[in-house]
Amino acid sequence: MAGGRETCLTLIGFILTYLKMVASLKSAPEIPTIDQAYSKISNSITVEWTTVPGATSYLLTAEDGDTVIETMVANSPGTVTGLKAATLYEITIRSISAAGRSQASPPKQAKTVLAAPILEVSSPSSDSILVQWEAVYMAIGFSVSIMQANGLGSIWKENTTNTSLTFTSLEAGTLYTVKAYAWNANGIPGDDSTCNQRTSPQAPANIQVSFDSGALKASFSWAPAEGAFNYTVMALSDSSELTCSTTLRSCTISSLQCGTEYLISVLASNDAGSSKSSSAVTLKTVACAPGRVMIQEDPPGHLSVTWSNVDLGDYYVAFVKSDDGLEVHCNTSLTQCNFLSECGFTYFISVFAYNKAGQSPLGDIFNYTTAPCCPSDINPVLVSSDRVEIVWSPVRGAELYETKAVDGYNVVECNDTTPACTLSALECDTKYNITVYSFSEVRGSNMSCTPQFITTAPCSPEIKNVSRDAFSMINVHWRSTNDVATYTVTAQGEKGLYQCSSVGESCTMGGLPCGSVFSVTAVAETQAGRSLPSYSVPLETAPCCPTGLTVTQITQSVINVSWTIGTVAQTHVAVLESHTGQSKCHTHQNHCLLGCITCGINYTVTLKAISTTGLAADCSSQSYFSSACCPLGVKLYRLGPNGIRIYWQASRGSANYSTDLYGSKGIFTCTPSAGLSFCDVAEIPCGDVYTVMVSPVAETGLKLTFCPKKIYSVTCSGSTLGMVIYRGKRNEE
Repeated sequence: MAGGRETCLTLIGFILTYLKMVASLKSAPEIPTIDQAYSKISNSITVEWTTVPGATSYLLTAEDGDTVIETMVANSPGTVTGLKAATLYEITIRSISAAGRSQASPPKQAKTVLAAPILEVSSPSSDSILVQWEAVYMAIGFSVSIMQANGLGSIWKENTTNTSLTFTSLEAGTLYTVKAYAWNANGIPGDDSTCNQRTSPQAPANIQVSFDSGALKASFSWAPAEGAFNYTVMALSDSSELTCSTTLRSCTISSLQCGTEYLISVLASNDAGSSKSSSAVTLKTVACAPGRVMIQEDPPGHLSVTWSNVDLGDYYVAFVKSDDGLEVHCNTSLTQCNFLSECGFTYFISVFAYNKAGQSPLGDIFNYTTAPCCPSDINPVLVSSDRVEIVWSPVRGAELYETKAVDGYNVVECNDTTPACTLSALECDTKYNITVYSFSEVRGSNMSCTPQFITTAPCSPEIKNVSRDAFSMINVHWRSTNDVATYTVTAQGEKGLYQCSSVGESCTMGGLPCGSVFSVTAVAETQAGRSLPSYSVPLETAPCCPTGLTVTQITQSVINVSWTIGTVAQTHVAVLESHTGQSKCHTHQNHCLLGCITCGINYTVTLKAISTTGLAADCSSQSYFSSACCPLGVKLYRLGPNGIRIYWQASRGSANYSTDLYGSKGIFTCTPSAGLSFCDVAEIPCGDVYTVMVSPVAETGLKLTFCPKKIYSVTCSGSTLGMVIYRGKRNEE
């Protein structure tokens, strides 16, 4: 049952396919008719036909029995490509529309034309072009034409059955266009082949040569050759061949050989080849430099120069130049010249050969050095105690200078290439015989040089002692071994420089400021120069005395001494001295207190300044009279209702006193008459407590206030005499 169903389905499918084919045949476009088929290019055939209504494109088919080539085209005419040359093809065409394609049209035969010959062209000469090709299938003849590529001039055309052809009488160096094609037995031409070929250039003419004798090179120029791309210049000699190439109208050949004759020719070339060589011209270079040059000085002062003969040399010039720039020469056709010479010169000698081309290259330069001259301007630029520096002008021919200093027993030498010498390790204050000899490696030393006498600077003194006298003068003593010299002693410090001079062994200087530190040195001087300074000796002057010395009485037994601190002083000692004894203090301040003073005594006050090294300066003293002693037994007595008498016991010596009473109702003062030890206050309120002080008065009128004070009470009760009651001493800080 299943097998029957499959057979039924297969039959239905076949019926449907057949019906579709029938419908398609009924709607396909018409079959086109080929009008003509022809070939213009060897690999294609062009077909023309009548257009079919409803056709959207056409299928062209070409068959040669071996291959079938199809091409789809849109309309007439259409071309089938990719065919073989000189081959017969059967052409058919089909029309195509959306409904399908038609049957093939009746065939039409067409044959492709011959292939183009493959050309090989060359220019064997400047006026000809050779054209060659291989045989072309089915060809019985060829047509070849030539014309200038720029279109100027005529066209030459030749027919031939050969496979080569030469065109002559062409323009040299000109680009030509060559065209060739083959034809068959029916005379139908095939494809053509085209190429360009340039003729080779002619040989350059009018060759010019310019020779540079100094650089041994030559420059060449010529008239340009038509169509030439490059030029080659050849210079041929018996031993070498030199060339240069260029695209210009000139070029240069370097490294030519001296004493050589060259044949010069020029070739022009382009992409077709080279021209023939131009007519050769001759170039003679300069002669080579003479060799075997010999120099002799015989007798001294005369130089003889000889050399060998050279090829192409017409005459010779010998140059002799001294090292100061002076040059002489001689011209000769021989091989010898003579010159004058001088001592101390180096002569540079060169010989040149000459011909019409110019001067020969520079050969070896020879030098000849005569004996060196002696230095004549020896100048001592530095003379010290142990060395001498001398200079002199350089002399001709000297390569080395030998200096000797002789003092009779010892010899000091120095050798140097410079015109200067330093003779060291000499003895001070000594006369030396100094000679400078010039030396050259070629001629040795000139031993005829004149000596010169030079004395070294004096020896340095040695300071033995530096002392000060009572007048603050500085005495310096030294020791020296010089015969005759002037000595200068210098004390130098921050506050200046002080000097003294002497021809002996001591000198004195004064006026050095106080409180200063100096370095003391001594120098000896003679006509030969100055010695080195002696070793320095330190010198310290006494510290400066202070100013503004002031003495102030503090209490009856204590005074204060003050001052302005002086320069350099570190401490001070103040001394108070009288016939009764001495009091002193040592302090680093600018004041001090001195006690145990006796009142009413004349004292001498002195001050001493001391530096950090202990150096002391005794400064000026002054007199001081101590104050009178405070009175004793001070008492008050009532005088009437309002009066008071103050009484005391005067101390030793004469003194003036002043009395002061201090109460709540006022201060009352009285001054006694001279020589009295009491004084009265006429009006004083009673009923008050008074502080009483009796004070000595200094010569300056200053009232001293350090005496003790007493307190008294003055009552108002009782008799008119009243009572004065002692209350005790007043304590005051």
